[in-house]
Amino acid sequence: MQSLNTRKNEKKKSGSTAARAQTHLYSPENYYTKISMANKGPAYGLSREVQSKIDKKYDPELEERLVAWIIAQCGSGVGQPEPGKTGFQIWLKNGCVLCELINSLCSNKPIKSIKPSGMVFKQMEQISMFLKAAESYGVTKTDMFQTVDLFESKDLAAVQRTLMALGSLAVTKNDGNYKGDPSWFHKKSQENRRDFSEEQLSEGRNVIGLQMGTNKGASQAGMTGYGRPRQIINNP
Repeated sequence: MQSLNTRKNEKKKSGSTAARAQTHLYSPENYYTKISMANKGPAYGLSREVQSKIDKKYDPELEERLVAWIIAQCGSGVGQPEPGKTGFQIWLKNGCVLCELINSLCSNKPIKSIKPSGMVFKQMEQISMFLKAAESYGVTKTDMFQTVDLFESKDLAAVQRTLMALGSLAVTKNDGNYKGDPSWFHKKSQENRRDFSEEQLSEGRNVIGLQMGTNKGASQAGMTGYGRPRQIINNP
């Protein structure tokens, strides 16, 4: 009887231990750890060579300009990063500064909740919200970086490219929301639409393009035929 009770107690203990282990497995702290462990380690061989080439595209001078613009646009509340690529990445990594930036450019403030978080998925979610809002603002997909480019520091040059495209678009819009020196960014080319009357279009159809040939310009007059000797004197 005593051995039976002992076995029951051991079974209860093992069950409670398993329950605690299961609770810990899905706790936020454990989730954060598992995500962090899933991040890729240092690159080796060919991947390291590729990463080195990507890193060389990063522009330290452009970094200074972008930092100055973001602070001018959002205010001193966004802080100031340590100089260099690592400081730039850490500054933007949780997505808060980026969300503040896009909100400052839009009158409707597309991102309603901006909260700093130590959770990986929350930080990546805020980066994604910035990218979605930037696309709605007018930044083309070809100018957009991927979330891992910033979060895992895969391609910070792509992050710079997106921010430059965003700044250029803000200067071009000239809607009063841009803050900072307009010369920091070039204006994007704008559509110059022309409307022609039906008469003008009809006249244009009657013009023969040069692709169809021309009777003006150089000709073969005075040239010697192929295979014949050139005549130096006139024949009598």
